[in-house]
Amino acid sequence: MPRKSSHSARSQKSSSSKGRATLHQFPQPAHSRPKPPFPEQHQAKPGLEADLDPRPRYSAPNYRGSGKLEGKVAIVTGGDSGIGRSVAVLYAREGADVAIIYLPEEQRDAEETRQAVRNEGRRALLIPGDVSDARFCRAAVKRVVQEFGRLDVLVNNAAFQQHQEKIEQLTEEQWDRTFRTNIYGYFHMVKAALPHFGKGSVIVNTSSITGLQGNKQLVDYSSTKGAINAFTKSLAQQLVSRGIRVNCVAPGPVWTPLNVADKPAEEAAQHGAKVPMERPAQPEEVAPAYVFFASAADSSYITGEVLTILGGETTAA
Repeated sequence: MPRKSSHSARSQKSSSSKGRATLHQFPQPAHSRPKPPFPEQHQAKPGLEADLDPRPRYSAPNYRGSGKLEGKVAIVTGGDSGIGRSVAVLYAREGADVAIIYLPEEQRDAEETRQAVRNEGRRALLIPGDVSDARFCRAAVKRVVQEFGRLDVLVNNAAFQQHQEKIEQLTEEQWDRTFRTNIYGYFHMVKAALPHFGKGSVIVNTSSITGLQGNKQLVDYSSTKGAINAFTKSLAQQLVSRGIRVNCVAPGPVWTPLNVADKPAEEAAQHGAKVPMERPAQPEEVAPAYVFFASAADSSYITGEVLTILGGETTAA
């Protein structure tokens, strides 16, 4: 959970008056973040952050909120764990109420994320379901608007990933599931959210370095991530006249349940070892990019961008 501490009387007064916690300790430099090899581990899909070793870092204790999203309402799909959890926490720290969409089997992680958002002094709404189902997406957005009275930010982040050594091993069922989660889900959520958006609303999509460079073991996943990049740019062109911005974050390796639930234990132990920083990103290192794109104070003149976060890789940047 985020740890809180005072750093000035003025900041204490400001935080108290807004009814949310924005003050955090500044304990560890970036060079202390975990590096491979990690303990060998594998989980059944979709994987639980609660069972990862080491636990992913999501609370961003060095990050101070400044009200950039004050009064806003955001939906984060795949918000129970990994990048989505850290985004939910930082959005709350910036003043937003957050709805978290996740698979029912991820309930334990989702409840921890809900508590982390509440610890920031904001409201959290848990909505279990599958974004590959258009009817669920419409119902989820409707529930958010009924609960919070508005919708300002949509973060499309839910994903399915499964390595296959050869395309002959990639079944039509897996291909379909990957596309239905990773790109159909984004399409369904945008369609459901748009009627509730107004000028100044924001969509932030999650892509991947694989969508720019490809990955021979992730043909279907990489294809969906490339589609997300094109979806982002095309949608940005279409919605700019309505005052709605659309951007995308494309990370490299990040320490989340997605990879431990996909890779064999010995490969998961080396996750992120090959990038120049010799480690995967922690979710809290990626989440500030989502604040940047959601905040008009930071990115009001930016739409249609794909921001890579690659731990020192520069080829696809």
